Amino acid sequence: MVRNIVVIGGTSHPQLTQTICNVLGIPPADVLLSKFAVGETRVEIKESVREKDVYIIQSGGLKVNDSLMELLITISACKTASAKRVTAVLPLFPYSRQSDIPYNKAGAPLVKSSNAGKPGNGYTFESTPPTPHPGKPESGSLLNNVDNLQKGLAKAQLDDYSNGSPVKKRIPNGPPRSDTTDSLKSDVSLRSTVVNGQANDDNVQSKINSFQPRPGYKQWVAQAGTLVADLLTCAGADHIITMDLHDPQYQGFFDIPVDNLYGRPLLKSYIQQNIPNYKHAVIVSPDAGGAKRATAIADSMGMEFALIHKERRPTKITDRQNATMMLVGDVKDRTTILIDDLADTSNTITRAAKLLKKEGASKVYALVTHGILSGDAIDRINASALDKVVVTNSVDQSDHLRRCPKLEVLEVGHVFAEAIRRVHHGESISVLFQYD
Repeated sequence: MVRNIVVIGGTSHPQLTQTICNVLGIPPADVLLSKFAVGETRVEIKESVREKDVYIIQSGGLKVNDSLMELLITISACKTASAKRVTAVLPLFPYSRQSDIPYNKAGAPLVKSSNAGKPGNGYTFESTPPTPHPGKPESGSLLNNVDNLQKGLAKAQLDDYSNGSPVKKRIPNGPPRSDTTDSLKSDVSLRSTVVNGQANDDNVQSKINSFQPRPGYKQWVAQAGTLVADLLTCAGADHIITMDLHDPQYQGFFDIPVDNLYGRPLLKSYIQQNIPNYKHAVIVSPDAGGAKRATAIADSMGMEFALIHKERRPTKITDRQNATMMLVGDVKDRTTILIDDLADTSNTITRAAKLLKKEGASKVYALVTHGILSGDAIDRINASALDKVVVTNSVDQSDHLRRCPKLEVLEVGHVFAEAIRRVHHGESISVLFQYD
């Protein structure tokens, strides 16, 4: 039994919370988690957490926004109640797929203007900079043209006042801006006509809806990863424990310690115990992004490795369904094991299974750490060429198990319980990172 520790379970995965508490030998904390009629989250801690080590277990499941807000409020409530340390245990980290700017074929973050490099736009690579240099006359400055400047200012003042009242003048050299919606609205409102006492709103709205940014405009994409990291830190979290982050660079967004546990030992153990003649099977990565993850398991177990590459051009004119995917490796008459960290819609693994079957694979297993399986993912798996889908219970799988006979769930509660015990006693958790 671990003393001076409080484990609070969120509403996202109560079964996992109970499993962790059973391993630690303590009961879950008495907490009231509810919602108001408007949808606001209410958190009430019904026992003392003063000077105690608090662990809040909340996974990012289907209702990820509600779970995240509930976690933030619970962390703040514990800090307000004078908790000694608050650790957020997130088996599936929310917004872990939005840690960076999405991939862009152009590569560069800035868009090149369509007028760049064309004659007459005022700049080319051969243009001479305006800075004076030897052999070139100096340009006129304020000191050299004081008289002209004073005359220009006096003339401008006379033009601004006509008959004693100021009159706005349109600058002849500056055309009205039309690259923002605000300027478009103001310009259209001035030009809108009034018919029978009513403004022509349809004309105004049509022009606003037809707004197009000028060439060179950069459409910025929000990076939610850094925002979630800041929210957890500002709420009062002192430590983060999670498993198989979709992007390992996410840990760099935090100013607090982050322990990213591995789900690979569980997957490796399943392969050894449940797949017959696994030494002759082939580990397959469904995309290039997960190649490092799959090769780590293949190398540690002495198995062969194959990769599914997403090719943008079709390999055959008549083959349209698998035109964007091609297999690198030999899987004919062999058992194949797809390794991935996350399955949301399951589109990637089901398409990969279809390609593997087409290439002659005898059986196709899919081993995934986080099985979100949202939308019609279960129906897609049932109708796919997959023989077995193995996921962990980092997300609640009770409903998925009832609907999918191909699904099998691995328990991760003991992994997080051991991590909590070691962190609480100040022991090293490096043993949990070893998967070889």
